Amino acid sequence: MKDQAARLREMINQRRNNIIEQRKTKGGPRVICVTSGKGGVGKTNFTLNLAIALSKENKKVVIIDADLGLANIDIVMGVVPKYNLMNVINGDKELEDILVNGPNGIKIIAGGSGITDLVDMPSERIGYVIEKFERLNNIADIILVDTGAGLSRSVLSFVLAAEEVIIVATPEPTAITDAYAMIKTIGKSGNKKKLSLLINRVENINEGKIAFEKLKNASEKFLNIKVEKLGFLSEDISVSRAVKSQNPFLLQYPNSPVSKNIELIAMRIIDETHGEGEFHTSGGFFNKVLSLFR
Repeated sequence: MKDQAARLREMINQRRNNIIEQRKTKGGPRVICVTSGKGGVGKTNFTLNLAIALSKENKKVVIIDADLGLANIDIVMGVVPKYNLMNVINGDKELEDILVNGPNGIKIIAGGSGITDLVDMPSERIGYVIEKFERLNNIADIILVDTGAGLSRSVLSFVLAAEEVIIVATPEPTAITDAYAMIKTIGKSGNKKKLSLLINRVENINEGKIAFEKLKNASEKFLNIKVEKLGFLSEDISVSRAVKSQNPFLLQYPNSPVSKNIELIAMRIIDETHGEGEFHTSGGFFNKVLSLFR
């Protein structure tokens, strides 16, 4: 008897070719910003394993590590980037040179201090960097931007520029409150975008549902903002074990409940019903980011 993931995969495979062609005509990869209201909710670990799950579904995925204060994709993955965005800004390296090869074919760009340095660059130099980022259009189907936590200017610049945002929270009251603050800030900006909520570290499905409903109902009632349910990830010992060994849990424990859940989440993202709306070139996304920075 086929499990749920296998049945969903078959359904999506029937439509995948048409979806890919439609997105190509709309100008470039999907840019999905992964953020959180507070730190310590597992956002970076989720982003890395989601990228791997997407790549297992034949998607070309690039992660941009945009956590300026505590960039740690490399720590979770066990790889130290030799170059970062600063090398591209200075003209020392091309964008392709700073791409780090990750598990299962994913690529990673270390942002580092280079992102904040974009703020003070002259306009002609910004144009140069934006042109470099256009090359991602030939490299990626999906770009995942892993931001820092909280409501700082740098975090919001990425969040408000993206067409799709995944907010990661846990059932803890502080995480729920901070996630609501993020949703409220996005709503005040007037930027309409697809907002999805991932509840991490749930002890059971009921706990995840309660946390999601709290945020969903409050957002709709007080902010008039629709928040979609992306899914839940269970509290799983395999996650902490994988982190300690600097290996993604999806690869180290592929049959664990949390790995099965993230595969389902990846397929929901691939599904055309979760991908409606405008798609912009990667350069267009970074133009938006910089306009909000400046």
